[in-house]
Amino acid sequence: MTDQQLLERIVLNPNVMVGKPVIKGTRLTVEYILNLLAHGAMPEEILQEYQGLTQQDIQACILFATKALESSAFVPL
Repeated sequence: MTDQQLLERIVLNPNVMVGKPVIKGTRLTVEYILNLLAHGAMPEEILQEYQGLTQQDIQACILFATKALESSAFVPL
């Protein structure tokens, strides 16, 4: 699956989750999925918990975050 195809799985709609990027057809934000992964959830666990979600949806979240960070400068806290 190409980057473009993966990124098409992520949508922004001001009427859904206050305009945060979400997985198309859900109210699951990219931020929420990344937070689950960051705290040790395995993709298989996430897929089991959220029926209808696919491995490509999780990959799309990671790719979306990667693309969003490409133009950001890191500032230490």
